[in-house]
Amino acid sequence: MSKSALITGIAGQDGFYLAELLNKKGYKVFGVMRGQSNPKTEEIKKSLPYVNIIEADLTDQSSLSRAIEVATPDEVYNLAAVSHVGYSFKNPQLTVDVTGKGVLNMLEAIRLTGGSKSVKFYQASTSEMYGGVGDNMPKTGYNEESPFHPRSPYGVAKLYGHWITINYRESYGMFASCGILFNHESPKRGMEFVTRKISNAVARIKLGKQDYIELGNLDAKRDWGFAGDYVEGMWRMLQQDKPGEFVLATGETYSIKDFLTASFKEIGITDWKPYVKQNSAFMRPAEVNILLGDSSKAERELGWKRKVDFEQLVKTMVQSDIEAES
Repeated sequence: MSKSALITGIAGQDGFYLAELLNKKGYKVFGVMRGQSNPKTEEIKKSLPYVNIIEADLTDQSSLSRAIEVATPDEVYNLAAVSHVGYSFKNPQLTVDVTGKGVLNMLEAIRLTGGSKSVKFYQASTSEMYGGVGDNMPKTGYNEESPFHPRSPYGVAKLYGHWITINYRESYGMFASCGILFNHESPKRGMEFVTRKISNAVARIKLGKQDYIELGNLDAKRDWGFAGDYVEGMWRMLQQDKPGEFVLATGETYSIKDFLTASFKEIGITDWKPYVKQNSAFMRPAEVNILLGDSSKAERELGWKRKVDFEQLVKTMVQSDIEAES
């Protein structure tokens, strides 16, 4: 008998790649969409026709309970969030309600519908929970035992979701795992994120549709991987005998400047400086200078390892945007 899975955040990049993966594995896939007139609903129906869409909202526990009753899932992947760090400073209340309290609402929905012992739950935690300024980061990168120091409303909200997941596991015996994922990108990444903003701008510059790109801090370093690799790690977490926390990362860092260099290289430009302008409006009130992850535990216990390297990732994103903009 095939398994069923319920995915919140089905309209995001992770939701897309996870739905593809689960469908290939024979799952019946349900996706949560917020609102009757969500503009992304038709897009999901077209790109992921096998996904059964359920209308629900992370801020409405009763709607989540109904979603659980309809889907009767074996696995729930909570990927939905107000996930843009910069936006979280502008709207911290909404960020907390969705990204933090929304996790509690989903856990309660599972518990109250009798799924405490039968449903496996995945919470999308984030490297932004480590935050800090990089000075106390271990040389090999942050791992599951590293202390947290979030530097944005988004990071703080995610930390609440992380700990409430652990609390429900310990309190109710739920199979609840947290994936602490470092930055992962793809052609499906939202335009508001810096990597997609760069890849799309580079494509448009090549095609003569744009003259330059405006960015904030160019020195921030991140551990960037491919979203398609990371959703396999999520799935592997829920196939284990016991739940736990797992870092997924590449173990390498690259700066925004590095991303620019690799992106412009794809269109034959070696000096990107004439095409980039810094704008203070894109600076964060509290910056995270460097994030590097240590995924040794995931590699050891899950048998997971990233497949797509940095150069491949950038190439895929730029070429995809060139095709889309042509």
